[in-house]
Amino acid sequence: MGASGLEIFDTTVQETNHWVKLMMEELDTDNRRQAFNALRSGLHVLRDRIGPANAVHLGAQLPMLLRGAYYEGWRLADTPTHERHAGEFLNHVDANLARSSAFDASEVARATFRVLSECVDAGEVDKVKRILPAEIRALWPN
Repeated sequence: MGASGLEIFDTTVQETNHWVKLMMEELDTDNRRQAFNALRSGLHVLRDRIGPANAVHLGAQLPMLLRGAYYEGWRLADTPTHERHAGEFLNHVDANLARSSAFDASEVARATFRVLSECVDAGEVDKVKRILPAEIRALWPN
């Protein structure tokens, strides 16, 4: 039996730690808190851009613990956002990053997209990418 005594909790902690570790590698940092906050910021901006139905489908692919962070503060009435250009999207990422963040918006967006590509079903990733305008989709790794 794991630390919590509930397998579902232990599993989601383990899965979320995997995502954070991947984000740490992508951002070349050993700071777990900063990597988690960057991942949350990138996910929030993507969630807000792809619209409610698509955001829910993507959210279903996340580990339970990360899913809670993904939905944190979501204002359905404010979505979808309508950024058409990469610069607008990155400004939104930057606005969501903690002021003390060691990362710029571009590296956070690219790292978030790489982690999603590695951890989420390829069909779901393709669907999300198709929703995004070309300039924003270009931030996604090949």
